[in-house]
Amino acid sequence: MFIKSIMQDGPQGRRGLKAQPVSPIGAALLVVFALAGAITSRAMNNQPAPLVAGLLVGLYLMFAIKVADQWEKVAVLRLGRYQGLRGPGAFHIIPVVDSITRFVDQRVRATDVSAESALTRDTVPVNVDAIVFWVVWNAEKSILEGQSFFDAITLSAQTALRESIGRHELAQMITERESLGRELQRILDEKTNPWGITVQSVEIRDVRIPPALEDAMSRQAQAERERQARIILGTAETEISEKFAKASEVYQDNQIALHLRAMNMLYEAIKEKGAMVIVPSTAVETMGLGGMLGTAALARPQQ
Repeated sequence: MFIKSIMQDGPQGRRGLKAQPVSPIGAALLVVFALAGAITSRAMNNQPAPLVAGLLVGLYLMFAIKVADQWEKVAVLRLGRYQGLRGPGAFHIIPVVDSITRFVDQRVRATDVSAESALTRDTVPVNVDAIVFWVVWNAEKSILEGQSFFDAITLSAQTALRESIGRHELAQMITERESLGRELQRILDEKTNPWGITVQSVEIRDVRIPPALEDAMSRQAQAERERQARIILGTAETEISEKFAKASEVYQDNQIALHLRAMNMLYEAIKEKGAMVIVPSTAVETMGLGGMLGTAALARPQQ
């Protein structure tokens, strides 16, 4: 069995794998203080002290000022000990003494998980595509409880999808996708909640089977529909024969009704313009139509 997973987070989603070294604001402050030091140094007859002071302050602020986006949180460690979360917005750390961990994106994210050639309970190989929607609800737990919550979500989704496929038959996976998605959501949520992550929903996007098996299932469905069609046709024939049997009992004791029915059938056959029907003379005499004269009169086109 081969299972692959593709993260749908993009560059910003993977930003949490490495701490931000220098913020744009810190770099801008370095430039500002360096220019201010240079201007002050020139105003003081090229004294180096203002320039050096400006550079030192700028370097300090460049590494001390960090910025987290509106949807991000980051943990600050002082000499290796957890101090708390920072963000969103700008915040200050002490360079060398303080360090920051990964940036945690707290928006809803989607992970595309695909299972190829996985066997169902009735030993049918299938390819299943699923989308896992999840969100970090507790940034502190996601940072302190796990080394990488990205890998945790991916591996958990792979395992849960494989187990779920093995517990269901092919027909259930095709017709009960919503219940399968809810089961996967429950399994994943139980695993990831201790890490500060909740799985909001799992959607089964596609269930594919081998072409040969798909053709066999198509022929089986066609044969089943043909069998049902023949059963329906046979039932209709039985009902019609019962009606005819009841009608024969009525006509048996009422010759006039039989003749009227025969005349109506003959009329229906020749009522279209240009229609001609040839019937045996014995049948005409039985209906009392007066031999060939009655036949000619009935066969005359209507005006």
